[in-house]
Amino acid sequence: MIKVVFFAGLREQLGCAELTIPSVHITTINALKLVLVELNPHWQVYFENKALLSAVNHDMVDGEHPIKSGDEVAFFPPVTGG
Repeated sequence: MIKVVFFAGLREQLGCAELTIPSVHITTINALKLVLVELNPHWQVYFENKALLSAVNHDMVDGEHPIKSGDEVAFFPPVTGG
């Protein structure tokens, strides 16, 4: 199982703080995004956003980063500030 958490404005936009996905056939962040959109088609616009950030086990990663059962994957919008 892969624990998926959503932070900041993304959490409100999706209406979901976290969920757990079976890890079968999910090997990368990009593959996980595809599964999330298959389960929730109205999320597609958010996961197509190139600025969306992701982390695996608290380390920032890109879409090709491998994931496995037991990982925690976080998605959040880019952080801005001044």
